[in-house]
Amino acid sequence: MYLLEHDAKELLARYGIAIPAGRLIGREETIDRRSLPAGPWMVKGQIATGGRGKAGIIQRAGTLQELIHHANALLGATVKGRVIEAVRIEQQVAARHELYVGLLLDATGDVRVILSASGGMEIEQVPADRIHTAVAPAELQPLLDCVRGLAQQLPPELAPAARDAGERAAKGFLDLEAMLVEINPLFVLDGGGWVAGDAKVVTDDNALPRQTALRELVESRSGLYPDVARKHAHGFDYVVVDPQGEIGLLTTGAGLSMMLIDELRGAGLKPYNFLDIRTGGLRGETRRLTQVLQWIGEGPQVQVLLVNIFAGITDLGEFSTLLVKALNSASALEVPVVARLVGNGLPTARETLAAAGIELFTDLDQALAAVRTHLR
Repeated sequence: MYLLEHDAKELLARYGIAIPAGRLIGREETIDRRSLPAGPWMVKGQIATGGRGKAGIIQRAGTLQELIHHANALLGATVKGRVIEAVRIEQQVAARHELYVGLLLDATGDVRVILSASGGMEIEQVPADRIHTAVAPAELQPLLDCVRGLAQQLPPELAPAARDAGERAAKGFLDLEAMLVEINPLFVLDGGGWVAGDAKVVTDDNALPRQTALRELVESRSGLYPDVARKHAHGFDYVVVDPQGEIGLLTTGAGLSMMLIDELRGAGLKPYNFLDIRTGGLRGETRRLTQVLQWIGEGPQVQVLLVNIFAGITDLGEFSTLLVKALNSASALEVPVVARLVGNGLPTARETLAAAGIELFTDLDQALAAVRTHLR
C-alpha cells in the first residue's frame, strides 16, 4: 500500500520523526482558518505517487486567499491518472539544507539503506558518488549500525540529522513491515534540527491483518485507499488501472492478469481494471463475482467485458453457470461479454455461455478481435 504523504508523515511521527504542523482537507470540507497551522503554508495534493512537485500539485501560499485558491484548484483535479481527493496544508519550513534518507526492501529480503547530502525533486540527477548506500539484514541493530556508518560519510554538519532521522526511520520501517520508507527532502535547520519535508511509505498489503495502525487507517479512509480497502474487505485484488479504460477485465492469477493488461496495451487497447480473483473460492456462490461486475460497471467508458480464465482445479462448466448468474445480478454492468476460457469442463462451459449469448474463445488473439468489434 502506497500511503498518502499525510498518512506517511503521521505514522512516522510516532517514531519521533519531526514533521511540519499540518492537517488534511477533503473535497467536502470547508477550510477554517482557526483549524490551520500558522502560515505561510504549503498546499500539497495527496495522491499515491511520486513526482508531485514536478506535476505542479505542491504550491506555496502566503495568504489565506492564496491557500483557498490553490486548494480549490487541486481538489478534484486528475493528475497522473489519479483524482486528488484531499490536500495536506502544512507550515512552510525555512531549511538551510536538504538531505535524502531512504530504506528499501531488497529482492533478497535485506534492506538497502540510502543517504545523500543532496535531496529534493532532483534526487534522480544526483551523481552516484554523492549517494551513500549499503545493505543490511532486516533487523534493528544491523540497520542502526548501517545508518550510522553511512552518516559518517556525510559532511560533519549534516551527519547528525541524517543519522538521527535514519535511525528513527529504520525503527518505523521494521515495525510497519514496510517495503519502502523515504524522507525526501529531509530539511536541516539552523542549529542542526531537522524536519521531514516529504515522506513516502509503501507497506505490504499482506501484512495488513497484523498491522493494527494500518488496518485502522484503511478502514477510516476507505475512500482514499479504495483498492486496499476492497482487498481487506473482500479478500482479493481489484485495482482501477485506467479510469478512462474501455475494457473491463474478469481475470484470475496476478501474473496472468498483468500479462493480459500488457497485451491489451501493446495492442493499442485500454483496460479498465486489474483483477486477481481466485476461481477456486467461487464455488457455489456469486456474491464476489457480482460485486466485481458492479465495480467494473462503474467505469464511465467501459464498453465490453473480457473474461480471461485459466482453470486448474476449477470446473469451467460450474464457473460459467456462476458467471451467467452474476451477470444477470449486476445491474451496473450492461455491456457485451467476450469470454476466453482454458481448462477443465470447457464443453459444458461453451454450452452454458452460448445459451446466454456469450461466445467462448480459447485463443487470445481471436478473443481480442471480438473485443474490438464492441469498441466505438
